[in-house]
This record gives sequence, structure tokens and C-alpha cells, in this order.
Amino acid sequence: MAARLVQRCCWRHLITFACAPAAAPATLLLPNGKLPAARALPHTPLASIHISVPSAWNADRFSVKEQVEENSNSEHRVILNLIEAATSPQELLQLGELHSLNSNQASLVITRLSRLAVEKNLETGGILQDERFQQLIEIVDSQISQVWNNTLVGLLKSLYSLGMESSSREMQSVEHEVLWRLRRLAFRQLASLAEFLAVKQSKESKLLNEVIKKLELRWTELEGTRTVVMLIAKVGHISSVLMDRLEDKVWAWVLCSLWMGHLLGAPQVFQKIATDLQPHVSAMTPVEVTRCIRSFAFLKWLSLPLFEAISQYALDNAKKLSIAHLCSIILSFARLNFQPSGSEDFFNMAHEELQGQLDSLEPQLLTDLVWSLCVLQQAKPPYLQHVLAPDFHLFVFLLLPGDLSPRAQNLRMKLVQINAAAKLESPEYQGPFLPAGMLSAAEPAAEKVTLLQSSLREALAGVLGSQDNGRWDVHTIYGWQIDAEMVLNSENKPLPLKDFAAPHLPHSEGTKPLPPGARRIAFLRWEFPNFSNRSKELLGRYAMARRHIQAAGFLVVDVPHYEFLELKLERQRTAYLRDKLHKVVAKELAS
Repeated sequence: MAARLVQRCCWRHLITFACAPAAAPATLLLPNGKLPAARALPHTPLASIHISVPSAWNADRFSVKEQVEENSNSEHRVILNLIEAATSPQELLQLGELHSLNSNQASLVITRLSRLAVEKNLETGGILQDERFQQLIEIVDSQISQVWNNTLVGLLKSLYSLGMESSSREMQSVEHEVLWRLRRLAFRQLASLAEFLAVKQSKESKLLNEVIKKLELRWTELEGTRTVVMLIAKVGHISSVLMDRLEDKVWAWVLCSLWMGHLLGAPQVFQKIATDLQPHVSAMTPVEVTRCIRSFAFLKWLSLPLFEAISQYALDNAKKLSIAHLCSIILSFARLNFQPSGSEDFFNMAHEELQGQLDSLEPQLLTDLVWSLCVLQQAKPPYLQHVLAPDFHLFVFLLLPGDLSPRAQNLRMKLVQINAAAKLESPEYQGPFLPAGMLSAAEPAAEKVTLLQSSLREALAGVLGSQDNGRWDVHTIYGWQIDAEMVLNSENKPLPLKDFAAPHLPHSEGTKPLPPGARRIAFLRWEFPNFSNRSKELLGRYAMARRHIQAAGFLVVDVPHYEFLELKLERQRTAYLRDKLHKVVAKELAS
């Protein structure tokens, strides 16, 4: 009975909507058919873009300090209180006469007007024609770039609710500002905007299509069942690609629920699902195959027979797979560091299908694809040239300077790691490469110190002998972090590091070359999440990190959690590290 339940659960979530290609990029134009100055969209040629970075580009357009300063202003607080306390349109419209409003305050007045009109079922025509309302609109229009993100989204909704013509210059100005800021909106703001526009606008709406495209790209940020249900019910019918992503999320939640509920025990559940699916792979549609493999990759569960079956499916159905489907398969293989047994045939097919298609991919997907090919050691020079070309990396590093979201930081970091793969693993690649200044601009955000990390540092103190003999938490120009670094001389004695040149660092303290026979040592800790589930095999990201650090001239001492944390005493851990170090050096000498 349990087996039938698992199988039914799988197929209920696999056999659904078919996948369609994403909507083509769209641009909102002003009535004169032109874009405002310094508001070029991402697909505009980079050479023609004037890079303008307004001071209000961070998370709600003002720094925390600026918001605190404005909120501390007594007049501002009075105006906010008056807006909230108003019970009639006349009270709100009089605020513009009694106070000098800025664009944020004017936007909030308009939003409150809209709410009152809905609550009291008021006729909005008179409000729109009122001269005082027109003055509010003029204030907003003249300072539109200073309106905070959340207020801007509310303003757009309110103008639609009040019945303002979408063809009016003021409405076009607000829509264009929203379009320009889409990549900086929080996912919840995008979802709310999509829900509203799906009702108010047609499927052909340029703004709605751009919002949906952003949701398609950022679907991994989706949290909460309410948002999923809302998007499926109100937006999913517009984009089959988004519906596909939403169903992936549901599918992953189902599998996670099975895991957490321990139905049959977690390993048995996943093994049973994989075993039941494998015989049916050949009869699946491309969307079912990609949904299946993405779900297993998301859960870090590698079933070799199932993945081999999917690899063969891709070979047998190459002409039926869209580029998006093929990319999904490659990305999933890379996440789990899976190399098909027919690797040469699979990647020959993939290269043939991808030829001439790279320019059609969104920057995020193109970066993910090339990075995944680097993980699988299949990134040929044309792939590397596409993402390391100046026009591409300038877009990522310069046009998104204030975007500190995990998605943007991950994109920049992947470019640095692709650059490392090009330098360290692709001798036939001659360039271009990322400028040196960009290699240190993508350092990862600080993470919470783990037990393994702190324990490793304590134990290494006994190995190094002196703090001068080691570096900790080393951020390299390759986009990878080394937990600890040391140099051994020809007699295997630690040497102070600061005087020696360090080509792996953005800025080296010393200039001296290493003495003859000296070796660089890197200690790399491997936490539980770095491995495939119930496996001692590193995920693709970490396998590539290890390869790159080795290729950069280091001997690598691996410190996996399942060995190191079993040792309870510090002296045991120190002895463990010394033994691992001696074995690594001996192996290098033997080779």
C-alpha cells in the first residue's frame, strides 16, 4: 500500500502541464516611442549604455540611515499620521495644499485615496479630474526615482484602481520606473504585482510579461504555500514556464514532506521513487523528464540508474528537447557531479544542440549553463568567450552594482569561478578573461561559523606552531575559499607566509618566490551539505572547487565532517591533521 501511495504521488505531480518557450523580452516605451535617458534596458548594446547609478538604488531606494533621518523628521511623521487618519478624499487632497509633499508622501496620499475609493465605493472620475490630484501626480512624476520600491508598487496598483488611463504620460512614467526596477524588487513584491496585473491587464501587457519573466528566473526564492497557490491560480495560465517552475516547487515540497514524515524511512522512499520512475523514463515527455531530474537534483539525491536513463532519453530525443530542457538536464548533472557512462556521446549531442543558441539565453541561465559545463569539465572556448567577454561581465558587475541579493552575488561569483576554470583547466582558451579588479569584487558574504570550522581552526594551531605560519579563511581570486593555508619547506617544516608572493590572492603581502622544494598546503573542510545525500561524494560545486585549488598549485588536505567530528579530543584532531598532511605530501613525492 505504501509503495502504491509513493508511485501515485510521483505521477500526480509529474503528469501535468507541457512546457513552452519563455516569452520574448519586452520593453516599455514612453508615448514618444523612446526610452528616457540613462534608463536603457539590459538587452541594449553595452557600448551605448550610459551607466547611471542613482543614490536610491538599494533595497527600498534609501539607505537605512536616510530612512531613519526622514522618519525622525517631525513634519514627516505628522504627514504620515494625517494620511492614515484621513477618512475622505477631501482631507487627503487638502494635504497637498497645506504641506510641501515629496514624491513618497504624494504617492502614499494617492494610495490612500485609492483605498478610500474602494472602501466607500466612491466615484473616481472626480478625484482624477481634481486639480489637487493632478498636482500630486506632478510631484510624483518629477521625483519618480526617489519613490521607495514598496511605495512605487502600491502607487501603480492605486492608479489602475482609480481608473487612470494606461496610455497617459504619467501612467507610462510610473510603469517604466517599475519596469526599470524589476530586478531590484523583492520576490513578494513581484508576486503581488503579477497577481494584480494578471487581473488588470491582458496577456499581451509588456509590463506583465516582464514581471513574469523575473518570476521565472527567481522561482527558487519562492516561499510559502499561499504565494504558490496564488501564482498557480492567477498567473500560471499566462506562462507555462512559470507553471512548470511552480509545479517543481510543489513536487520538491512533496518529496521533502515524505522525507520529514519518514514514510518507509527517507532513503527507502527516494530509492523507491527512483526505482519506480526509471522504467517509465522513455515514455515521459520532455517537461516530465526535466521536472523529475530537477527535483532529484534539488534534493541532492543521485540515483545512477535513473540518471543514466535520463541521459539516454536526451540522446534518443535530442530534437524534441527545447534548449531550456537541455539546460535543465545539464544543470542537474552538474549539481550532483554526475558524468553519464556515455559521456562523450551525450556532450557531443549537447554541444551540437547548443551551437548558435547561447545569445538567446537570459544572462542568469547562460551563466548557470557555462558554469555547469565547467563543473563537468565540458566548457569549450566558445562558451567561455560568451560570458567572459567585456560586454557580458560589464553588465553583471557594473550595471548591477547595488544589487546585494543572494541571486546577484551568486551570479558574480559564478563568473569568477568560470574565469578560474578558463585559466586553470582550459589550456586551449586564450581569452578574454575577467579584469583583476573584478576577482575580488565578488567575495561571498560572511557565514555563521560552524562547529567543524571552529574545531578545525583550534586543532590547526597545533600543526602550524605559530600564527605567522598560516592564513585563515582565505578568499582567492578563483572564487573559492581556503579554510587554512600553510607553506612547508623541503624538510616539511612550516614557514612564515607574509614574505612570500601569493598569486592566488587579490593582494599579496610578500614578493619573494617560494624556496626550492617548498609546497603550498590548503586545508579544505567539507560540511554535511557539501555531499550528495547518504554519500561521501562531493556535489559538483565543491568537486570543482577542489580541482581548481589543486590546479592553482596547492596540495589539498581534505577534512570531511564525518571523520573529523568523530574525534572528540583536540589532541586527537591535531594528530589526525598531521597524519593527513604527511600522507598528502608522501603521495605527492611518490608521484
